[in-house]
Amino acid sequence: MNKGKVLVIDDEEIVRVSCHRILAPEGYDVKSTESASEGFGILEKEPVDLVLVDLKMPDIDGIEVLKRIKVQWPDIEVIMITGYHAITTAITSAAEAIRNLGAFDYIEKPFTPDAIIEVIAGAMQHKKAKS
Repeated sequence: MNKGKVLVIDDEEIVRVSCHRILAPEGYDVKSTESASEGFGILEKEPVDLVLVDLKMPDIDGIEVLKRIKVQWPDIEVIMITGYHAITTAITSAAEAIRNLGAFDYIEKPFTPDAIIEVIAGAMQHKKAKS
C-alpha cells in the first residue's frame, strides 16, 4: 500500500538511510538526495507529497529550500529536520519562523522511528484534508 511519496534532502547519509529504513516498510515511496540542488531536480521531474529537508546544508539551507518549494510546489508538505536541539530558544524561534513560511512541522535529530512516522502521518493527513 503506497501511502505517498517522500523526498528526503539531507547531506548526512545516515539520515537518508534511516528515513528510508523507517518509512519504506510503513508503505511510503522514499527518494533521497544529499543536496538541495539535486532535490529540486527530482521535484521538477516527478510528483512528491512530502519533503523532509535538513535545516543546515552546505549548498542551500533548508529555509531557502522551504521558500522555493512553497512558491513552485505549494501543495507539497515540508518538514524541517534540525540537529540544533541544544539551543531551545533558537529552536522555538526557528520553529515559529518555519511554520510562518509554510512548513508543516520540524523534527529534531536524532529522531526515533515513532517520532518520524507520527509527524509524516500527520503531514499526509493534513495534505489530504486540504485537497
